[in-house]
Amino acid sequence: MDRVALRGLRARGYHGVFPHEREEGQTFVVDLTLGLDTRPAAADDDLTKTVHYGIVAEEVVGIVEGEPVNLIETLAERIARACLGHEGVQEVEVSVHKPNAPITVPFDDVTVTITRSRV
Repeated sequence: MDRVALRGLRARGYHGVFPHEREEGQTFVVDLTLGLDTRPAAADDDLTKTVHYGIVAEEVVGIVEGEPVNLIETLAERIARACLGHEGVQEVEVSVHKPNAPITVPFDDVTVTITRSRV
């Protein structure tokens, strides 16, 4: 299976279990790896035979900026479902980063990574 990856998609969201997270919001970062067969697109040099990663990126940002959820696990699941909604995408790996998570000790990042497929 071939891979199309998008790294570092950024959007402001209002996800979290604490009231200040819902009120103030924060930046979330999303990395995606889409699994699909790119051979038909490459053979014909035809965008319609692959996934349009610009549209996927816009959809992902819309999900992050959209309806708040408590958990980034839920956010990752919503993103995965949207990606699998694109014809040809057979598998997706989604990583949601929450670099400003409310943790009381020094840290670099919090990430949830899920893999979902049509199978």
